[in-house]
Amino acid sequence: MIHEDKNEPQCSELTRRNFLQLVALGSAAAMTGPTFASAGPKPAPLAARAKVKPFDLDEATIAEFQAGMKSGRYSSLSLVKKYLARIEQIDKHGPAINAVIEINPDVIAIARALDEERKAKGPRGALHGIPVLIKDNIGTHDRMTTTAGSLALAGSIPPCDSFVAQRLREAGAVILGKTNLSEWANFRSTHSTSGWSGRGGLTRNPYALDRNPSGSSSGSAVAVAANLCAVAVGTETDGSIVSPSSTNGIVGIKPTLGLISRAGIVPIAHSQDTAGPMARTVTDAAILLGALTGVDPRDDATNASEGKSHPDYTKFLDPKGLRAARIGVARNFFGFHERVDQLMEAAIEEMQKLGAIMVDPADIPTKGKFGGSEFEVLLYEFKADLNAYLASLGSDAPMRSMKELIEFNEQNREREMPHFGQEIFLKAQAKGPLTDKAYLDALEKNRRLARDEGIDAVMNQHQLDAIITPTAGPAWMTDLVNGDHETGGSSGPAAVAGYPSITVPAGEVSGLPVGISFFGRAYSEPTLLKLAFAFEQATKARKPPPFLWTAQS
Repeated sequence: MIHEDKNEPQCSELTRRNFLQLVALGSAAAMTGPTFASAGPKPAPLAARAKVKPFDLDEATIAEFQAGMKSGRYSSLSLVKKYLARIEQIDKHGPAINAVIEINPDVIAIARALDEERKAKGPRGALHGIPVLIKDNIGTHDRMTTTAGSLALAGSIPPCDSFVAQRLREAGAVILGKTNLSEWANFRSTHSTSGWSGRGGLTRNPYALDRNPSGSSSGSAVAVAANLCAVAVGTETDGSIVSPSSTNGIVGIKPTLGLISRAGIVPIAHSQDTAGPMARTVTDAAILLGALTGVDPRDDATNASEGKSHPDYTKFLDPKGLRAARIGVARNFFGFHERVDQLMEAAIEEMQKLGAIMVDPADIPTKGKFGGSEFEVLLYEFKADLNAYLASLGSDAPMRSMKELIEFNEQNREREMPHFGQEIFLKAQAKGPLTDKAYLDALEKNRRLARDEGIDAVMNQHQLDAIITPTAGPAWMTDLVNGDHETGGSSGPAAVAGYPSITVPAGEVSGLPVGISFFGRAYSEPTLLKLAFAFEQATKARKPPPFLWTAQS
Protein backbone atom coordinates (compact mmCIF):
# COMPACT_ATOMS: atom_id res chain seq x y z
CA MET A 1 0.00 0.00 0.00
CA ILE A 2 1.05 3.60 -0.55
CA HIS A 3 0.97 5.64 2.63
CA GLU A 4 0.22 9.28 1.95
CA ASP A 5 0.09 12.24 4.32
CA LYS A 6 -0.21 15.51 2.48
CA ASN A 7 0.19 17.57 5.63
CA GLU A 8 3.34 16.05 7.00
CA PRO A 9 6.09 14.72 4.69
CA GLN A 10 7.24 11.27 5.66
CA CYS A 11 9.37 8.55 4.16
CA SER A 12 6.41 6.62 2.82
CA GLU A 13 6.34 3.42 0.78
CA LEU A 14 6.67 4.01 -2.91
CA THR A 15 7.24 1.96 -5.97
CA ARG A 16 9.38 2.45 -8.99
CA ARG A 17 9.81 0.91 -12.28
CA ASN A 18 11.72 0.75 -15.39
CA PHE A 19 9.43 -0.51 -17.97
CA LEU A 20 10.75 -0.26 -21.53
CA GLN A 21 7.60 -0.62 -23.55
CA LEU A 22 4.56 -2.69 -23.00
CA VAL A 23 4.50 -5.27 -25.66
CA ALA A 24 7.98 -6.38 -26.74
CA LEU A 25 10.89 -5.24 -24.69
CA GLY A 26 14.12 -5.78 -26.39
CA SER A 27 17.60 -4.68 -26.63
CA ALA A 28 20.70 -6.75 -26.79
CA ALA A 29 22.28 -9.42 -28.68
CA ALA A 30 24.09 -12.59 -27.87
CA MET A 31 27.20 -13.72 -26.13
CA THR A 32 30.06 -16.00 -26.77
CA GLY A 33 31.84 -18.39 -24.44
CA PRO A 34 34.64 -20.89 -24.86
CA THR A 35 32.22 -23.53 -26.13
CA PHE A 36 30.29 -21.06 -28.30
CA ALA A 37 30.98 -19.72 -31.77
CA SER A 38 30.41 -15.99 -32.16
CA ALA A 39 27.40 -15.28 -34.36
CA GLY A 40 29.07 -12.48 -36.24
CA PRO A 41 32.15 -11.31 -38.15
CA LYS A 42 35.61 -10.73 -36.72
CA PRO A 43 36.27 -7.69 -34.52
CA ALA A 44 36.45 -4.34 -36.26
CA PRO A 45 39.88 -2.79 -36.84
CA LEU A 46 41.22 -0.41 -34.23
CA ALA A 47 40.55 2.56 -36.49
CA ALA A 48 36.81 1.92 -36.08
CA ARG A 49 37.04 2.25 -32.30
CA ALA A 50 36.99 5.25 -30.02
CA LYS A 51 40.29 5.93 -28.33
CA VAL A 52 39.94 4.53 -24.83
CA LYS A 53 43.04 4.04 -22.66
CA PRO A 54 43.44 0.81 -20.68
CA PHE A 55 42.04 1.02 -17.17
CA ASP A 56 43.57 -0.93 -14.29
CA LEU A 57 40.16 -1.61 -12.71
CA ASP A 58 38.63 -3.11 -15.87
CA GLU A 59 36.54 -6.21 -15.06
CA ALA A 60 37.64 -6.15 -11.40
CA THR A 61 35.30 -7.92 -8.98
CA ILE A 62 34.14 -7.13 -5.45
CA ALA A 63 36.29 -9.97 -4.11
CA GLU A 64 39.36 -8.55 -5.86
CA PHE A 65 38.64 -5.10 -4.45
CA GLN A 66 38.26 -6.49 -0.94
CA ALA A 67 41.48 -8.47 -1.23
CA GLY A 68 43.23 -5.34 -2.49
CA MET A 69 41.94 -3.23 0.39
CA LYS A 70 43.00 -5.91 2.86
CA SER A 71 46.53 -6.06 1.42
CA GLY A 72 46.85 -2.30 1.17
CA ARG A 73 47.00 -2.22 -2.62
CA TYR A 74 43.73 -0.32 -2.68
CA SER A 75 41.72 1.83 -0.34
CA SER A 76 38.15 2.89 -0.80
CA LEU A 77 39.46 6.38 -1.47
CA SER A 78 41.83 5.20 -4.19
CA LEU A 79 39.05 3.21 -5.88
CA VAL A 80 36.73 6.20 -5.80
CA LYS A 81 39.40 8.47 -7.27
CA LYS A 82 40.15 5.99 -10.04
CA TYR A 83 36.48 5.67 -10.96
CA LEU A 84 35.96 9.44 -10.87
CA ALA A 85 38.89 9.88 -13.24
CA ARG A 86 37.54 7.17 -15.54
CA ILE A 87 34.09 8.79 -15.58
CA GLU A 88 35.71 12.06 -16.59
CA GLN A 89 37.78 10.36 -19.31
CA ILE A 90 35.19 8.24 -21.09
CA ASP A 91 31.76 9.18 -19.75
CA LYS A 92 32.05 12.95 -20.05
CA HIS A 93 34.75 13.06 -22.74
CA GLY A 94 36.24 10.64 -25.29
CA PRO A 95 33.45 8.32 -26.45
CA ALA A 96 31.19 10.27 -24.04
CA ILE A 97 28.88 7.39 -23.18
CA ASN A 98 26.96 9.64 -20.76
CA ALA A 99 25.94 7.01 -18.21
CA VAL A 100 26.39 9.11 -15.07
CA ILE A 101 23.95 11.95 -14.46
CA GLU A 102 25.37 13.20 -11.14
CA ILE A 103 28.41 12.61 -8.93
CA ASN A 104 27.98 12.47 -5.16
CA PRO A 105 29.68 15.66 -3.91
CA ASP A 106 30.48 13.96 -0.59
CA VAL A 107 31.98 10.81 -2.08
CA ILE A 108 35.61 11.60 -1.14
CA ALA A 109 34.73 12.25 2.50
CA ILE A 110 32.58 9.10 2.65
CA ALA A 111 35.39 6.93 1.24
CA ARG A 112 37.92 8.38 3.69
CA ALA A 113 35.60 7.71 6.63
CA LEU A 114 35.04 4.12 5.54
CA ASP A 115 38.80 3.58 5.21
CA GLU A 116 39.27 4.86 8.75
CA GLU A 117 36.50 2.59 9.98
CA ARG A 118 38.14 -0.39 8.27
CA LYS A 119 41.41 0.34 10.04
CA ALA A 120 39.71 0.71 13.41
CA LYS A 121 37.09 -2.03 13.31
CA GLY A 122 37.55 -4.07 10.16
CA PRO A 123 35.12 -4.23 7.23
CA ARG A 124 31.36 -4.39 7.76
CA GLY A 125 31.02 -6.94 4.97
CA ALA A 126 31.59 -7.60 1.31
CA LEU A 127 30.43 -4.14 0.19
CA HIS A 128 32.53 -2.10 2.64
CA GLY A 129 34.25 0.65 0.67
CA ILE A 130 32.91 -0.55 -2.69
CA PRO A 131 31.87 2.22 -5.15
CA VAL A 132 28.27 1.75 -6.33
CA LEU A 133 26.17 3.79 -8.77
CA ILE A 134 22.39 3.99 -8.42
CA LYS A 135 19.68 5.02 -10.85
CA ASP A 136 18.37 8.58 -10.68
CA ASN A 137 14.93 7.49 -9.52
CA ILE A 138 16.31 6.01 -6.28
CA GLY A 139 15.99 8.60 -3.55
CA THR A 140 18.87 9.84 -1.43
CA HIS A 141 18.63 12.38 1.37
CA ASP A 142 21.98 14.03 0.81
CA ARG A 143 23.37 16.67 -1.55
CA MET A 144 22.34 14.69 -4.63
CA THR A 145 18.97 15.16 -6.26
CA THR A 146 16.40 12.55 -7.32
CA THR A 147 14.70 13.51 -10.58
CA ALA A 148 13.84 10.38 -12.64
CA GLY A 149 15.68 12.27 -15.40
CA SER A 150 13.05 15.02 -15.56
CA LEU A 151 13.76 18.74 -15.40
CA ALA A 152 10.46 19.05 -13.56
CA LEU A 153 12.11 17.56 -10.44
CA ALA A 154 15.36 19.52 -10.72
CA GLY A 155 16.69 20.19 -7.23
CA SER A 156 14.35 17.69 -5.57
CA ILE A 157 15.83 16.11 -2.44
CA PRO A 158 13.57 13.58 -0.67
CA PRO A 159 12.99 13.97 3.08
CA CYS A 160 14.87 10.72 3.77
CA ASP A 161 16.86 7.99 2.07
CA SER A 162 15.15 5.30 0.05
CA PHE A 163 15.39 1.85 1.59
CA VAL A 164 17.90 0.91 -1.13
CA ALA A 165 20.18 3.85 -0.31
CA GLN A 166 19.82 3.15 3.40
CA ARG A 167 20.81 -0.50 2.96
CA LEU A 168 23.80 0.42 0.82
CA ARG A 169 25.04 2.87 3.43
CA GLU A 170 24.53 0.31 6.22
CA ALA A 171 26.59 -2.21 4.23
CA GLY A 172 29.44 0.31 3.94
CA ALA A 173 29.06 0.82 0.20
CA VAL A 174 30.09 4.15 -1.30
CA ILE A 175 27.31 5.72 -3.36
CA LEU A 176 29.47 7.18 -6.09
CA GLY A 177 26.66 8.97 -7.87
CA LYS A 178 23.52 8.49 -9.92
CA THR A 179 22.98 7.16 -13.40
CA ASN A 180 20.99 8.46 -16.33
CA LEU A 181 17.84 6.64 -17.37
CA SER A 182 14.99 6.67 -19.81
CA GLU A 183 13.05 9.60 -18.37
CA TRP A 184 10.29 8.58 -15.95
CA ALA A 185 11.54 5.01 -16.40
CA ASN A 186 10.35 5.12 -20.01
CA PHE A 187 6.71 5.64 -19.11
CA ARG A 188 6.02 9.01 -20.67
CA SER A 189 5.57 8.26 -24.37
CA THR A 190 4.95 5.29 -26.65
CA HIS A 191 7.49 6.78 -29.10
CA SER A 192 10.32 7.32 -26.64
CA THR A 193 14.01 6.68 -27.15
CA SER A 194 15.49 4.53 -24.40
CA GLY A 195 18.41 6.06 -22.54
CA TRP A 196 17.27 9.65 -23.11
CA SER A 197 16.12 12.05 -20.42
CA GLY A 198 15.48 15.76 -20.41
CA ARG A 199 17.94 16.26 -17.59
CA GLY A 200 20.63 13.79 -18.62
CA GLY A 201 20.50 13.66 -22.42
CA LEU A 202 21.31 10.45 -24.30
CA THR A 203 23.25 7.48 -22.92
CA ARG A 204 25.21 5.52 -25.54
CA ASN A 205 25.92 1.81 -25.86
CA PRO A 206 29.64 1.15 -25.23
CA TYR A 207 29.69 -1.84 -27.61
CA ALA A 208 28.67 0.34 -30.55
CA LEU A 209 28.19 4.01 -29.82
CA ASP A 210 25.46 4.49 -32.43
CA ARG A 211 23.38 1.70 -30.87
CA ASN A 212 20.82 2.06 -28.11
CA PRO A 213 21.63 0.93 -24.54
CA SER A 214 17.99 -0.08 -23.92
CA GLY A 215 16.28 0.99 -20.75
CA SER A 216 15.08 2.25 -18.61
CA SER A 217 18.08 1.42 -16.41
CA SER A 218 20.30 2.54 -19.27
CA GLY A 219 22.95 4.41 -17.31
CA SER A 220 23.29 1.70 -14.66
CA ALA A 221 23.84 -0.98 -17.31
CA VAL A 222 26.30 1.10 -19.35
CA ALA A 223 28.24 2.18 -16.26
CA VAL A 224 28.72 -1.43 -15.17
CA ALA A 225 29.58 -2.64 -18.67
CA ALA A 226 32.11 0.16 -19.20
CA ASN A 227 33.69 -0.29 -15.76
CA LEU A 228 32.66 3.07 -14.27
CA CYS A 229 31.74 1.39 -10.96
CA ALA A 230 31.98 -1.96 -9.24
CA VAL A 231 28.22 -2.64 -9.38
CA ALA A 232 25.04 -0.62 -9.86
CA VAL A 233 21.38 -0.65 -8.90
CA GLY A 234 18.61 -0.38 -11.48
CA THR A 235 14.84 -0.60 -11.31
CA GLU A 236 12.28 -2.51 -13.35
CA THR A 237 8.58 -2.57 -14.00
CA ASP A 238 8.83 -4.68 -17.15
CA GLY A 239 12.25 -5.26 -18.69
CA SER A 240 14.07 -2.21 -17.39
CA ILE A 241 16.79 -4.19 -15.61
CA VAL A 242 17.03 -7.33 -17.72
CA SER A 243 16.80 -5.71 -21.15
CA PRO A 244 19.63 -3.14 -20.73
CA SER A 245 21.67 -5.80 -18.92
CA SER A 246 21.31 -8.06 -21.95
CA THR A 247 22.11 -5.24 -24.38
CA ASN A 248 25.22 -4.24 -22.47
CA GLY A 249 26.61 -7.69 -21.74
CA ILE A 250 26.14 -7.80 -17.96
CA VAL A 251 24.22 -9.75 -15.31
CA GLY A 252 20.91 -8.29 -14.15
CA ILE A 253 18.54 -9.53 -11.46
CA LYS A 254 14.86 -8.59 -11.43
CA PRO A 255 13.91 -9.98 -8.01
CA THR A 256 10.60 -11.19 -6.64
CA LEU A 257 8.18 -8.33 -6.02
CA GLY A 258 8.72 -7.15 -2.43
CA LEU A 259 12.10 -8.81 -1.90
CA ILE A 260 13.58 -5.29 -2.04
CA SER A 261 11.62 -2.35 -0.67
CA ARG A 262 10.48 0.33 -3.13
CA ALA A 263 10.20 3.01 -0.41
CA GLY A 264 11.71 6.26 -1.67
CA ILE A 265 11.90 5.23 -5.33
CA VAL A 266 10.05 7.24 -7.97
CA PRO A 267 7.25 4.83 -8.92
CA ILE A 268 5.41 3.56 -11.93
CA ALA A 269 3.28 0.74 -10.55
CA HIS A 270 3.33 -0.97 -7.18
CA SER A 271 2.10 -4.28 -8.62
CA GLN A 272 5.30 -4.64 -10.69
CA ASP A 273 7.99 -2.17 -9.54
CA THR A 274 11.24 -3.38 -8.03
CA ALA A 275 14.88 -2.39 -7.71
CA GLY A 276 17.60 -4.91 -8.51
CA PRO A 277 21.36 -5.53 -8.88
CA MET A 278 23.36 -5.04 -12.08
CA ALA A 279 26.91 -6.42 -12.22
CA ARG A 280 29.56 -7.95 -14.46
CA THR A 281 29.41 -11.32 -12.70
CA VAL A 282 26.73 -13.44 -11.07
CA THR A 283 28.76 -13.45 -7.85
CA ASP A 284 28.82 -9.67 -7.59
CA ALA A 285 25.10 -9.48 -8.40
CA ALA A 286 24.43 -12.02 -5.64
CA ILE A 287 26.48 -10.00 -3.14
CA LEU A 288 24.56 -6.84 -3.96
CA LEU A 289 21.19 -8.61 -3.83
CA GLY A 290 21.84 -9.83 -0.29
CA ALA A 291 22.65 -6.32 0.88
CA LEU A 292 19.39 -4.89 -0.50
CA THR A 293 16.82 -7.35 0.88
CA GLY A 294 14.82 -6.96 4.05
CA VAL A 295 11.40 -6.19 5.51
CA ASP A 296 10.57 -2.49 5.47
CA PRO A 297 7.52 -1.01 7.27
CA ARG A 298 7.35 1.64 4.53
CA ASP A 299 6.59 -1.02 1.88
CA ASP A 300 3.90 -3.54 2.81
CA ALA A 301 4.94 -5.84 -0.06
CA THR A 302 8.14 -6.70 1.81
CA ASN A 303 6.19 -8.39 4.62
CA ALA A 304 5.78 -11.52 2.49
CA SER A 305 9.56 -11.81 2.13
CA GLU A 306 10.12 -12.43 5.84
CA GLY A 307 11.86 -15.78 6.22
CA LYS A 308 12.30 -16.05 2.44
CA SER A 309 15.10 -13.55 1.84
CA HIS A 310 18.79 -14.12 2.48
CA PRO A 311 21.54 -11.71 3.56
CA ASP A 312 24.07 -13.78 1.60
CA TYR A 313 23.06 -15.24 -1.76
CA THR A 314 26.60 -16.28 -2.66
CA LYS A 315 26.15 -19.46 -0.62
CA PHE A 316 23.85 -20.74 -3.37
CA LEU A 317 26.42 -20.36 -6.16
CA ASP A 318 27.54 -23.76 -7.43
CA PRO A 319 29.57 -24.35 -10.63
CA LYS A 320 27.84 -27.75 -10.85
CA GLY A 321 24.43 -26.20 -10.25
CA LEU A 322 22.96 -27.30 -13.59
CA ARG A 323 23.49 -30.99 -12.88
CA ALA A 324 20.09 -32.77 -12.84
CA ALA A 325 18.23 -29.45 -12.97
CA ARG A 326 15.01 -29.49 -14.98
CA ILE A 327 15.06 -26.50 -17.32
CA GLY A 328 12.08 -25.61 -19.49
CA VAL A 329 12.68 -24.02 -22.89
CA ALA A 330 9.96 -21.47 -23.66
CA ARG A 331 10.26 -21.66 -27.44
CA ASN A 332 7.34 -19.36 -28.04
CA PHE A 333 9.75 -16.53 -27.14
CA PHE A 334 12.18 -17.62 -29.87
CA GLY A 335 12.01 -16.73 -33.55
CA PHE A 336 12.42 -12.97 -33.54
CA HIS A 337 16.09 -13.14 -34.65
CA GLU A 338 17.79 -16.09 -36.36
CA ARG A 339 21.23 -15.46 -34.88
CA VAL A 340 19.82 -15.04 -31.39
CA ASP A 341 18.16 -18.43 -31.85
CA GLN A 342 21.56 -19.88 -32.81
CA LEU A 343 23.05 -18.62 -29.57
CA MET A 344 20.17 -20.10 -27.61
CA GLU A 345 20.66 -23.49 -29.27
CA ALA A 346 24.32 -23.38 -28.28
CA ALA A 347 23.30 -22.47 -24.71
CA ILE A 348 20.83 -25.37 -24.55
CA GLU A 349 23.50 -27.77 -25.78
CA GLU A 350 25.96 -26.48 -23.20
CA MET A 351 23.48 -26.91 -20.36
CA GLN A 352 22.83 -30.48 -21.47
CA LYS A 353 26.56 -31.15 -21.35
CA LEU A 354 26.56 -29.80 -17.80
CA GLY A 355 23.92 -32.34 -16.80
CA ALA A 356 20.72 -30.32 -17.08
CA ILE A 357 17.52 -32.04 -18.14
CA MET A 358 16.12 -29.82 -20.87
CA VAL A 359 12.34 -29.94 -21.22
CA ASP A 360 11.88 -28.66 -24.75
CA PRO A 361 9.47 -27.12 -25.49
CA ALA A 362 7.93 -25.76 -22.29
CA ASP A 363 6.00 -22.85 -23.72
CA ILE A 364 4.11 -20.33 -21.61
CA PRO A 365 0.56 -20.69 -22.97
CA THR A 366 -0.58 -17.21 -21.94
CA LYS A 367 2.16 -15.36 -23.82
CA GLY A 368 0.73 -12.27 -25.50
CA LYS A 369 -2.64 -12.50 -23.73
CA PHE A 370 -2.19 -9.87 -21.02
CA GLY A 371 -0.37 -6.97 -22.71
CA GLY A 372 -3.48 -4.82 -22.79
CA SER A 373 -4.46 -5.49 -19.19
CA GLU A 374 -0.86 -4.88 -18.08
CA PHE A 375 -0.89 -1.43 -19.67
CA GLU A 376 -4.27 -0.68 -18.08
CA VAL A 377 -2.96 -1.54 -14.61
CA LEU A 378 0.20 0.48 -15.11
CA LEU A 379 -1.75 3.57 -16.16
CA TYR A 380 -4.00 3.43 -13.10
CA GLU A 381 -1.17 2.74 -10.67
CA PHE A 382 1.17 5.30 -12.24
CA LYS A 383 -1.25 8.13 -11.52
CA ALA A 384 -2.00 6.98 -7.98
CA ASP A 385 1.56 6.06 -7.03
CA LEU A 386 3.27 9.06 -8.58
CA ASN A 387 0.84 11.48 -6.95
CA ALA A 388 1.52 9.80 -3.60
CA TYR A 389 5.27 10.01 -4.17
CA LEU A 390 5.13 13.71 -5.00
CA ALA A 391 2.97 14.35 -1.93
CA SER A 392 5.57 12.58 0.24
CA LEU A 393 8.21 15.12 -0.80
CA GLY A 394 6.55 17.77 1.33
CA SER A 395 5.86 21.45 0.85
CA ASP A 396 9.22 22.10 -0.83
CA ALA A 397 8.50 19.67 -3.67
CA PRO A 398 8.97 21.28 -7.10
CA MET A 399 5.91 19.38 -8.39
CA ARG A 400 2.90 18.14 -6.43
CA SER A 401 0.91 16.09 -8.93
CA MET A 402 0.92 14.41 -12.32
CA LYS A 403 -1.29 17.25 -13.53
CA GLU A 404 1.46 19.75 -12.68
CA LEU A 405 4.06 17.56 -14.42
CA ILE A 406 1.97 17.55 -17.60
CA GLU A 407 1.70 21.33 -17.46
CA PHE A 408 5.44 21.68 -16.86
CA ASN A 409 6.24 19.53 -19.87
CA GLU A 410 3.98 21.61 -22.08
CA GLN A 411 5.49 24.85 -20.82
CA ASN A 412 9.00 23.49 -21.35
CA ARG A 413 8.35 21.59 -24.55
CA GLU A 414 11.64 22.54 -26.25
CA ARG A 415 13.70 21.07 -23.41
CA GLU A 416 11.46 18.24 -22.23
CA MET A 417 9.73 17.11 -25.40
CA PRO A 418 12.06 17.80 -28.33
CA HIS A 419 11.89 14.19 -29.56
CA PHE A 420 8.69 12.65 -28.19
CA GLY A 421 5.61 13.64 -26.25
CA GLN A 422 3.74 12.57 -23.11
CA GLU A 423 0.84 10.44 -24.36
CA ILE A 424 1.23 7.97 -21.48
CA PHE A 425 1.08 10.77 -18.92
CA LEU A 426 -2.14 12.01 -20.49
CA LYS A 427 -3.69 8.53 -20.53
CA ALA A 428 -2.71 7.95 -16.90
CA GLN A 429 -4.07 11.32 -15.79
CA ALA A 430 -7.45 10.42 -17.29
CA LYS A 431 -7.77 7.30 -15.12
CA GLY A 432 -9.91 7.11 -12.02
CA PRO A 433 -9.13 5.70 -8.55
CA LEU A 434 -7.80 2.22 -7.80
CA THR A 435 -11.32 1.19 -6.78
CA ASP A 436 -12.47 1.30 -10.42
CA LYS A 437 -13.79 -2.03 -11.68
CA ALA A 438 -11.73 -1.71 -14.87
CA TYR A 439 -8.55 -1.57 -12.81
CA LEU A 440 -9.48 -4.41 -10.47
CA ASP A 441 -10.51 -6.64 -13.36
CA ALA A 442 -7.28 -5.95 -15.25
CA LEU A 443 -5.18 -6.64 -12.14
CA GLU A 444 -6.95 -9.95 -11.55
CA LYS A 445 -6.46 -10.92 -15.20
CA ASN A 446 -2.74 -10.10 -15.03
CA ARG A 447 -2.10 -12.21 -11.97
CA ARG A 448 -4.14 -15.15 -13.21
CA LEU A 449 -2.60 -15.27 -16.68
CA ALA A 450 1.00 -14.53 -15.64
CA ARG A 451 1.02 -16.69 -12.51
CA ASP A 452 -1.65 -19.43 -12.21
CA GLU A 453 -2.17 -20.09 -15.92
CA GLY A 454 1.30 -18.94 -16.98
CA ILE A 455 4.60 -19.56 -15.19
CA ASP A 456 3.15 -21.71 -12.38
CA ALA A 457 1.16 -23.86 -14.80
CA VAL A 458 4.17 -24.66 -16.98
CA MET A 459 6.46 -25.32 -14.02
CA ASN A 460 3.90 -27.59 -12.37
CA GLN A 461 3.19 -29.50 -15.57
CA HIS A 462 6.85 -30.26 -16.24
CA GLN A 463 8.20 -30.14 -12.66
CA LEU A 464 10.68 -27.44 -13.64
CA ASP A 465 13.38 -25.70 -11.64
CA ALA A 466 13.44 -22.77 -14.08
CA ILE A 467 12.41 -21.58 -17.53
CA ILE A 468 14.84 -20.12 -20.06
CA THR A 469 14.30 -17.64 -22.90
CA PRO A 470 16.41 -15.22 -24.91
CA THR A 471 16.31 -12.00 -22.88
CA ALA A 472 16.13 -9.63 -25.87
CA GLY A 473 17.49 -9.00 -29.34
CA PRO A 474 20.65 -7.17 -30.46
CA ALA A 475 20.84 -3.46 -29.70
CA TRP A 476 19.08 -1.34 -32.32
CA MET A 477 20.28 1.92 -33.85
CA THR A 478 19.38 4.89 -31.68
CA ASP A 479 16.73 6.89 -33.53
CA LEU A 480 15.53 10.10 -31.88
CA VAL A 481 13.10 10.72 -34.75
CA ASN A 482 11.18 7.45 -34.74
CA GLY A 483 11.98 6.16 -31.26
CA ASP A 484 12.82 2.62 -30.19
CA HIS A 485 12.52 -0.33 -32.55
CA GLU A 486 13.60 -3.35 -30.54
CA THR A 487 13.19 -6.77 -32.12
CA GLY A 488 11.95 -8.94 -29.26
CA GLY A 489 12.03 -9.72 -25.57
CA SER A 490 10.77 -12.03 -22.85
CA SER A 491 10.52 -9.91 -19.70
CA GLY A 492 6.71 -9.75 -19.56
CA PRO A 493 5.64 -12.96 -17.76
CA ALA A 494 8.03 -12.62 -14.80
CA ALA A 495 7.43 -8.87 -14.58
CA VAL A 496 3.63 -9.12 -14.51
CA ALA A 497 3.70 -12.14 -12.19
CA GLY A 498 6.10 -10.39 -9.81
CA TYR A 499 8.46 -13.36 -10.09
CA PRO A 500 12.27 -13.30 -10.28
CA SER A 501 14.31 -13.27 -13.47
CA ILE A 502 18.07 -13.30 -14.01
CA THR A 503 19.81 -12.49 -17.29
CA VAL A 504 23.37 -13.62 -18.01
CA PRO A 505 25.51 -12.93 -21.10
CA ALA A 506 25.06 -15.67 -23.71
CA GLY A 507 27.07 -14.48 -26.71
CA GLU A 508 27.27 -11.80 -29.36
CA VAL A 509 25.64 -10.95 -32.66
CA SER A 510 27.88 -8.74 -34.78
CA GLY A 511 29.74 -7.70 -31.65
CA LEU A 512 26.54 -6.79 -29.78
CA PRO A 513 25.81 -8.69 -26.55
CA VAL A 514 22.72 -10.82 -25.97
CA GLY A 515 21.59 -12.42 -22.73
CA ILE A 516 19.76 -15.55 -21.68
CA SER A 517 17.07 -15.31 -18.99
CA PHE A 518 16.41 -17.78 -16.18
CA PHE A 519 13.09 -17.23 -14.40
CA GLY A 520 10.79 -19.13 -12.10
CA ARG A 521 8.49 -19.00 -9.09
CA ALA A 522 8.35 -16.34 -6.39
CA TYR A 523 11.40 -16.30 -4.11
CA SER A 524 13.29 -18.80 -6.27
CA GLU A 525 16.35 -16.51 -6.44
CA PRO A 526 18.59 -19.16 -4.79
CA THR A 527 17.77 -21.70 -7.50
CA LEU A 528 18.04 -19.20 -10.35
CA LEU A 529 21.38 -17.91 -9.08
CA LYS A 530 22.71 -21.46 -8.84
CA LEU A 531 21.72 -22.17 -12.44
CA ALA A 532 22.89 -18.82 -13.80
CA PHE A 533 26.24 -19.13 -12.05
CA ALA A 534 26.86 -22.61 -13.43
CA PHE A 535 26.07 -21.39 -16.93
CA GLU A 536 28.28 -18.32 -16.54
CA GLN A 537 31.24 -20.31 -15.24
CA ALA A 538 31.00 -22.81 -18.09
CA THR A 539 30.65 -20.28 -20.89
CA LYS A 540 32.51 -17.13 -19.71
CA ALA A 541 30.60 -15.30 -22.42
CA ARG A 542 30.97 -11.72 -21.23
CA LYS A 543 33.37 -9.56 -23.23
CA PRO A 544 34.32 -5.99 -22.25
CA PRO A 545 32.98 -3.29 -24.57
CA PRO A 546 35.22 -2.25 -27.50
CA PHE A 547 33.70 1.25 -27.90
CA LEU A 548 33.13 0.84 -31.63
CA TRP A 549 31.86 3.91 -33.42
CA THR A 550 29.36 1.70 -35.23
CA ALA A 551 28.37 -1.96 -35.04
CA GLN A 552 30.02 -4.59 -37.20
CA SER A 553 27.94 -5.59 -40.21
